[in-house]
Amino acid sequence: MPRFINSHKRGAIEWVSAPDVKKRVSFLADTLDIDWIRKSRIFCFRSTDAKTRAYARIWGFSRIWQKALREQPAYVIEVVSEKYDSLPAFEQDKVLLHEMTHIPRNFSGSLIPHIRRGERNFEDKVRTLIALYNRRR
Repeated sequence: MPRFINSHKRGAIEWVSAPDVKKRVSFLADTLDIDWIRKSRIFCFRSTDAKTRAYARIWGFSRIWQKALREQPAYVIEVVSEKYDSLPAFEQDKVLLHEMTHIPRNFSGSLIPHIRRGERNFEDKVRTLIALYNRRR
C-alpha cells in the first residue's frame, strides 16, 4: 500500500490508501441512490497525525487543475484515523455521508460549502441522507 508523508512539519501527516473506506462510500452511494457520484473518481485515504478537529475531510480537484493536467473531476475523502477508526460503524457512515454531501450533483470537482439557511441548507441535506440510510438499514 503506497504511503504519502508530509514531512515538512513536526508530527508528519501520513496518508495511506483506504480501500475499506472506498468500499463503504461505494456501498452508501449504491444503497442511497446517490447516482451523481462517479465512484471511479472518488479516492479514499486514511491519515495519521493530522492536526485537525475533523473526523474526515474531502478534497476537490478544481477546474484549473483539471485543465492543466487534462484530467476529469475527482474527489479525495480523507478519514482521520485517530478519530474515525474508533467510531461505531453507523457513526462512520454518518461521517462519510457528511463528506459525500459536499459533492455537487454536477460532479464538477468543486465543493458545496456548509450553507446554514435557505433551500440549499447543507445540514438538511445531511439529515435527509442519514434518514434515508436509517430507513434502509
